[in-house]
Amino acid sequence: MKLGVGHLYPDYLNIYADRGNIAVLTRRAALRGLELEVAAIGPGDGVDPAAYDLLYIGGGQDREQALIAPDVAARGPALRRAVEAGVAVLAVCGGYQLLGRFYRDRYGAELPGAGVLPLHTVAGRRRMIGDVLLECELEPGRRETLAGFENHAGRTILDDGAVPLGRVVAGFGNDGASGFEGCRLVRAIGTYLHGPLLPRNPWLADWLLAQAAAHATGGDPPAFEPLDDRLEAEAHAVSVARARSRGGRY
Repeated sequence: MKLGVGHLYPDYLNIYADRGNIAVLTRRAALRGLELEVAAIGPGDGVDPAAYDLLYIGGGQDREQALIAPDVAARGPALRRAVEAGVAVLAVCGGYQLLGRFYRDRYGAELPGAGVLPLHTVAGRRRMIGDVLLECELEPGRRETLAGFENHAGRTILDDGAVPLGRVVAGFGNDGASGFEGCRLVRAIGTYLHGPLLPRNPWLADWLLAQAAAHATGGDPPAFEPLDDRLEAEAHAVSVARARSRGGRY
């Protein structure tokens, strides 16, 4: 099976090696007999929602976010159609913010967003930096931990009724106050976790691949056979221990 993957703005949004998430997806897909056809999507390129099974957008510096924000906003209708149609999405940090309605800086200026995720972001006075640990339940009755690194000044506020990605065990999360991190809508996930995220959280990589495969076939997400994830489990354990011992810090 071939899965179409659209990598949004890879030349602009790749802070903290976020591009590594694509490498992990590609490798884990190959081990399951799946082939990822990854297409880079830059400013001005068209986005056909029917062409992709998974969309990915990473994080970037404020300058890069400002450069591409108008283009992201212009893609809003197409991206919303993709999510509504069941395309899997992973949006990290700056990409997560830009999939909301807007980002407002400390001076009141606003960057437009795509309006895909039910949220908006406002800049705080202090950055929230450090290791973070979440407890997630993407499938009913199946709890998993998600570990990574966060570094953001934005305070992301979810709309009433919006579903967070997870509960913060250690670190700051969306705003340092609500106790929640990220957002989930249909098969789309937004999060502040960098690092990159997927090498130390292989279960999430497999969840995204299964959702993408379900979109491709129009059926249910497949149940993948486990892989030898001993190294990934060690990386996860180190990240969990750091988050529990250090947490976030201003």
